Amino acid sequence: MTVGDLVDAGCLDVGSDLTFERPQCGETHRATVAADGKVKLADGQLFGSPSRAAIAAVGSGSFDGWRAWTLGDGRTLDQIRQVFLNEAALAASAALGTSAAPAGEAPETDGLSPAKRHGLLKQARERADSKSPMQLTVRQLLGWWGARRRGYLIVKQIDAELANHGLTTLPQFDKVNSDSIVQLVATQQPEEDTAPARGDGPGTAEPEASAVEEETEAGLTVGNLPSALSEVVSIPPDATYEDAITLMLIHDFSQLPVISGRSLRGAVTWKSIARTRHANPDAPLSEAIAPAYDVAYDRYLIDILPALAEHDFVVVRDQTRRIAGIVTASDVAAAYGAMAGPFFLIGELDQRLRSVITRNFDLDDIRHHCDPDGRRGIRSFDDLSIGDYQRLLQSNELWDRLGWPLNRKTFCGRLDTIRRIRNDLMHFNPDPLPDDTVEMVRNMISLLCEYGG
Repeated sequence: MTVGDLVDAGCLDVGSDLTFERPQCGETHRATVAADGKVKLADGQLFGSPSRAAIAAVGSGSFDGWRAWTLGDGRTLDQIRQVFLNEAALAASAALGTSAAPAGEAPETDGLSPAKRHGLLKQARERADSKSPMQLTVRQLLGWWGARRRGYLIVKQIDAELANHGLTTLPQFDKVNSDSIVQLVATQQPEEDTAPARGDGPGTAEPEASAVEEETEAGLTVGNLPSALSEVVSIPPDATYEDAITLMLIHDFSQLPVISGRSLRGAVTWKSIARTRHANPDAPLSEAIAPAYDVAYDRYLIDILPALAEHDFVVVRDQTRRIAGIVTASDVAAAYGAMAGPFFLIGELDQRLRSVITRNFDLDDIRHHCDPDGRRGIRSFDDLSIGDYQRLLQSNELWDRLGWPLNRKTFCGRLDTIRRIRNDLMHFNPDPLPDDTVEMVRNMISLLCEYGG
């Protein structure tokens, strides 16, 4: 939701005067709603985001511009936004009955109706403002939208609806395990809290540019691994060998972090213990403490591979900088390995489908169904995607050419399911694939081997 959306919907007039009062500082900032739906400051600067406009007007800090800017009748931009969202949620509930997943994705479960979800998000904002944020697991949050897994489109939809209520999750819901607990918190700190913040959490000022290009991030993060935020077993600096060895044997660990308060002093490992006792059998455990590398939960796995290669493990800090878990090289190998099998199988399926299409159809058929306006400039069968295969096989005429004694609709339905799985893999969906994924793809490959030659 943008100010321009409110203008387009007739909820806000172009030329409306906006005021941002800061009584504690004795400041009043003024702006107007420009013709393009942007917020225009008194000095002529234009901003698509009211929050960026508020930051620019003050010159620093972090503000929820939707609640900061008021009209002449005392209403805030957020109040106008909420009226629009109320009406939209009721209309959507009446039309759909239950919430729908983003375009192109069927809901995996029956989620909340748009009206009920809107109501819960309003409650969540009220609780965030009263310093008692709503808490729930990532899995429960997804359930509000009728989803089990964090596909690219559903993550975009959840982010957008949270933003419409000035909310975000702490920690970020797409960067932790699905069983992790997140809080629904306000996206901006109170105006008096102007200290710079790290990362993208609450309190981080938005860029002051007039426009910000949307960036799509993809990749597994440290926090997506179950062990990253599952609590950490540690020892204090004055522990004994018996303390460390007993804990390592009980938990089948190869290492233990050494922690004093919130400070990471290092770690003891089987290797460090063996080397220390070999050099001096009487050495205290403190001499077996080796350096340990700590990372934030939202770091991408690809970025910590050098540290894992050197240390075999990393200690993970959560959104509060508290030490919350350990990730080992075997944890990362398992995460990537779980994706590798389906990835290669889908690649084989893609090749076999392309072979079937190449043998049975010509490029004119391809262009007619997949590029009728010529914009894509398809020049060969290698330019086709799984979506293109669907478009071709959904044609009764082309399907009949294959001569397969199979139900076209059922076949294309299974192909669409595999397409969604493939998209999840390409966007590094952090949640495990359905248990039957490998079997499903293998069965399709076997079918193509039998009927496609």
